[in-house]
Amino acid sequence: MKRFLTVILCSALIAGLVPIRADAAPAWPDNVSIQAEGGIVIDADTGTVLYGKNIHSAYYPASITKILTALIVIERCDLDEMVTFSHNAVYNVEPGSTSAGLDEGDVLTVRDCLYALLLKSANEAANALAEHVAGTTESFAELMNVRAASLGCQDSHFANPSGLNDPNHYTSAYDMALIGQAALNNETFMEIDSTLYYDLPVTRNNKEGLRIYPGHKMIKKNMPEYYSGALGGKTGYTSLAGNTLVTFARRDGLTLVAVVLNGHSTHYSDTKALLNFGFRNFLSVSAADFDTDFTSIENDMTIAGLSPTGLSGLELDPSMKITIPKDAVFSSVTSHLTYDLTDQDPPGSIARVRYYWDDRAIGFTYLIIKAMSPDQVMMPAAVSSLAESSAQETEEQGEGEGGEEEDIQAQNMDEAPLGPSLPKPDKESDTETIPDDSSPELSRIAAGIPAAFWFAAGGIVIFAVLAAAGIVLRIHSRRKEDEARLMRRQRRLERLEQSGISSEQFESLVKQWRSGSGKRHNSHSSNRNDTDEYF
Repeated sequence: MKRFLTVILCSALIAGLVPIRADAAPAWPDNVSIQAEGGIVIDADTGTVLYGKNIHSAYYPASITKILTALIVIERCDLDEMVTFSHNAVYNVEPGSTSAGLDEGDVLTVRDCLYALLLKSANEAANALAEHVAGTTESFAELMNVRAASLGCQDSHFANPSGLNDPNHYTSAYDMALIGQAALNNETFMEIDSTLYYDLPVTRNNKEGLRIYPGHKMIKKNMPEYYSGALGGKTGYTSLAGNTLVTFARRDGLTLVAVVLNGHSTHYSDTKALLNFGFRNFLSVSAADFDTDFTSIENDMTIAGLSPTGLSGLELDPSMKITIPKDAVFSSVTSHLTYDLTDQDPPGSIARVRYYWDDRAIGFTYLIIKAMSPDQVMMPAAVSSLAESSAQETEEQGEGEGGEEEDIQAQNMDEAPLGPSLPKPDKESDTETIPDDSSPELSRIAAGIPAAFWFAAGGIVIFAVLAAAGIVLRIHSRRKEDEARLMRRQRRLERLEQSGISSEQFESLVKQWRSGSGKRHNSHSSNRNDTDEYF
């Protein structure tokens, strides 16, 4: 009986998730150009590339390197730790390079050094912090490359913490956008980076201390380069790197990271053009407000006469956003679902849904299970009726012939779990069979149901059996995959146990989704383009 109900449930889910063809996506906006050799602007919330030029080409970064240096120091140090400036930290810099006047033997807090690093762009502060964290600047550079790789950087190699010229020290606009995105999400970094002035303590060369100011002109209201909404960033310049600039800005709920590499005194105008383009053409919205692929599940189960509570407690994480052009329609967006999660994904997430505009990744969200107490999980109506009739029959028959066996059956019914119970596959076979449904209880239920219903239900069952056969083949194929997939599945099962829903229930839901609406969602990969323009 339970397997019969499972088939009905599967058919209802399949019927409610028929693939919907996405409209052809309108052209992505591209009405911007910059003079610098490389540049990019991304949505900081989603990582979506709004526009880019030579985004994977390697350039010298100059002092925007210090964004990564500061991020690593903040992640590894207490701000009140004391830093002693060594001879190497002070004098192992290029003559005439930017300095805060700090000398060998000076002792400052990590906090002081970070302000000198980000606001004054002091190269001796970069060296001193690197030695404080890793012992040597060379060892710190190794940490920089590891951290950059963890952020998804693939075009970079860092050789020092300051950004001074070195043939083995380079990055790309895309990689710097990823580094900037991580820094923007660090509250301590942004508190320091957005400061308009800071007073350094008394040191050997600064007998009265030293007030320092940020070099980024777009955050200064008294400068002609000031940009409304600018939050911070970092400047850079060397003869080989040209002008480099990273800028963070926020307007109307949209937060952008703009990067300019190898500019030629146009870094501020290029950055302004990138930010204006982003704010003028794009929106950052919650996918949960528009994606209806999951909302039909509850209605479909209700129509089928089943309580939806056990499986409909699914929702898209409303805090996650995607980026779309203004005046766009959501039907132009496609998506791809996967439930292969890692330990780095947030607790409570069951699957990840990625969204695309043509081949362009525009963000993702998580499928999560709503919090439900055990008494909220209800039995399907048919199971409830069957349990009631069985209990009544047992009470009427009492201790008559066969009573002991009926008592056992009644006890088993009392111990049956609440909510829709999906069958577990046999250990040696994934093939599911529909049991004999000629029980007296089912006959009594069938007697009160019109023939038209059974005719329609029969069609649904046939359809469900065919669909289930396809699903079984897919399951069998997946079971032949490597050990890595099995390990990912085990992590997912652990998440399900914490969420209070059985793995069979969720696997049934996800498989129906993937064989239904998921067919229209193609897998996509990052679109890397090293040509002149990225569209």
